[in-house]
Amino acid sequence: MSNRGGKRENAGRPRGQGKYGEPTVSIRIPESQGNNIKMFLDAYQQKRSGSDHEATNVDEFFTPTISDQPTRLPLFSTRVAAGLPSPADDHVEKHLDISEFLIDHAASTFFVTIKGDSMIDVGLLPDDKVIVDRSKTPSIGDIVLAVVDREFTIKILDYGANKMPRLMPANSSGTYRPIYIRPDTQFEIFGVVTGSFRRFK
Repeated sequence: MSNRGGKRENAGRPRGQGKYGEPTVSIRIPESQGNNIKMFLDAYQQKRSGSDHEATNVDEFFTPTISDQPTRLPLFSTRVAAGLPSPADDHVEKHLDISEFLIDHAASTFFVTIKGDSMIDVGLLPDDKVIVDRSKTPSIGDIVLAVVDREFTIKILDYGANKMPRLMPANSSGTYRPIYIRPDTQFEIFGVVTGSFRRFK
């Protein structure tokens, strides 16, 4: 009887010995989402490791789910101080699809949850969801999602006196300092923040 072929006992890499310390499975994902999936896994591993770098002020990552049937809700033409006008007032000018308004390029867009208060002066509060588009070219003054030494942060892109990039907080309390990008810093702008949303109830 031949000893060749078939599964060998204890062959292959021991279970739980990979990068994430647990068994892995093979999955099929859209090619366009490969970088996003890798980013989510890196963020997950970073969170598990208990890293406490000053740059970290983002939490959960989500990819948008775009329905084939748009959700179009009434958009009122009048501006109101509080509350909503009655639909009977004939102020409905058009209908607005929320996804169409928030998302320019679905394949390159994802959502991130804000953690902390380093960006409150531009209206980004803890637990807000921000919209990040990887396809947009960042410019000075844009709010960006950046990776600094393998940690994610949302800040305002700026240049210092030495023309090196720096990431500026938006909190007038003085609690947070700019993050200066030095030649030896691992730095990447991961996407441009194009909007945000939150729930009140």
